[in-house]
Amino acid sequence: MIFARVAGTVVSTKKNDSIIGTKYLLTRTCDQNGKPKNDYIVALDLVGAGTGEVVIIAQGSSSRQTELTYQKPIDAVIAGIVDLVEEKGKIVFRKQADEHF
Repeated sequence: MIFARVAGTVVSTKKNDSIIGTKYLLTRTCDQNGKPKNDYIVALDLVGAGTGEVVIIAQGSSSRQTELTYQKPIDAVIAGIVDLVEEKGKIVFRKQADEHF
């Protein structure tokens, strides 16, 4: 699983995954504190994430294990929106009320 922050939306009028009613989001990987890294991932949004939110991404064969993505050509899915990260007994990330833009 990968931490990433939603940077924007990817629009594709024609796609080969045959999944209707979903959107792709552009995400920038980040550390457990929400600090950005230099990698970007396009991921299918399964949870209704918004710009600026920190999310959890599953990649590879794990991304094709949901009811919606089973046996589809999907390489990355947003599986969750992060509210809090605790590391060694200390809270290192907490979602702010105004974080969802």
